[in-house]
Amino acid sequence: MAKKRNNKAKQKPKSPPKEKSSSMGREIASYVIIILVGIILAQHLNVVVSGSMEPVFYRGDVVVIEKTNLFGIQEVNPTDLNVGDIVIYNATWFPEPVIHRIISIQTGSDGQKYYVTKGDNNPKPDPSLVSTGQVQAKVVSIGNQPLVIPKIGYITLWIRGL
Repeated sequence: MAKKRNNKAKQKPKSPPKEKSSSMGREIASYVIIILVGIILAQHLNVVVSGSMEPVFYRGDVVVIEKTNLFGIQEVNPTDLNVGDIVIYNATWFPEPVIHRIISIQTGSDGQKYYVTKGDNNPKPDPSLVSTGQVQAKVVSIGNQPLVIPKIGYITLWIRGL
C-alpha cells in the first residue's frame, strides 16, 4: 500500500486576513492625514518675536494667519486689505518679516497701492511704505480681536535663539 503524503508541508502560507491589511491601510492613511493637517496648521501660525504690537499680542504669542500664497493658493488678496488689518510683510528696513497694523492706505506716484503700517506699541509709523507684493499674510480676527494663542511660541524663540 502506498503511504499518503502529508500535504500540510506543501501548503502555501496563509495570507493575513483581509481585515488586518485593511486595518493597516487605515492606520497608514490616518498618519498621512495627521501629517498633512500638521503641515497646513503650521503654515497658519506665526510666532510673535517682539513687543511692538502690545497689548494686542505679546512676544512669544502665536497668531493665526491667512496667507497671500499657500502652495499657490491665495487665501487673502493683498490688494483687498483695510485700515486696521494686521499684516505680516517683508520689510525693507528689517531682516525678518514684520507683524504690524495698517494705519492708512496711499496711492504711489506709480499708481500702485501702498500701506502705512505701525506697531501698536511704537510711537511712529514704520520707516517705509509697504507694497502689496511685500505682504505675506494677514492675521485672522474675529470682530476686532486677532486670534492669538498666548505664550506657546516661546519654545520656538528659545530654539531659534531670539
